[in-house]
Amino acid sequence: MKQRINIIGCEIDNLSMEETLQTIEGFIYSGQSHQHVVVNVDKIVKANKDPHLLRIINECALVNVDGMPVVWASYLLGKPLKERVAGIDLFEKLIQRSAEKAWRIYFLGASEEIVSTVNHIYQQKYPNISIAGYHNGYWTTEEEPGLVAQIKNSQTQLLFVALSSPQKENFLSTYQAQLQIPFVMGVGGSFDVIAGKIKRAPPWIQKIGFEWFYRFLQEPRRMFKRYFIEDMAFFWLLVKEFLR
Repeated sequence: MKQRINIIGCEIDNLSMEETLQTIEGFIYSGQSHQHVVVNVDKIVKANKDPHLLRIINECALVNVDGMPVVWASYLLGKPLKERVAGIDLFEKLIQRSAEKAWRIYFLGASEEIVSTVNHIYQQKYPNISIAGYHNGYWTTEEEPGLVAQIKNSQTQLLFVALSSPQKENFLSTYQAQLQIPFVMGVGGSFDVIAGKIKRAPPWIQKIGFEWFYRFLQEPRRMFKRYFIEDMAFFWLLVKEFLR
């Protein structure tokens, strides 16, 4: 049974990677609609400023932590999480399992070049994979109903969404009931990593929790504001939670 832990307002499922995979498999065979989200420092900060985003996160069927600072915070608050379940690791394990079990998958988001490259890479890596379709992350308001209909008609069982927050959460919140997909997952920048646009930090950097800094070094101008200004609010939120 899942155990939810509240970390600075966000309800998080205290599951290991393997427990998470087992839970998702149950979702897929249930045939009912389930939304997944990973939270990190940035998302917790945004959610504490945006009640709508916080509600969407807490209503998701499955919530994992992708960020060692949040895992460390859980220990400090006396609510230890089992482990970090990184979004990209979960994504790749689900792709592999989908190929093994003939689950239909759909890729949504990123640029046309990136998402088509991801589609090609996985078709080459897993010849038996069942890709229901893919679409880039750029469309107009007028095109949106047609896109939603296309995804629904593809009869996909897993939808992987590479849109930024809160666009991703708002899109899924609006259309989840209409899409009726057994498992929907936001994958952040995973498509960029798979396509080779962004290099992932070496395992030892991931282990010590400095993957964010490695990411900053690749795009310092783009990531400086997020990591060194906006995300600093996390530590004030943590202090307030600890004192409370």
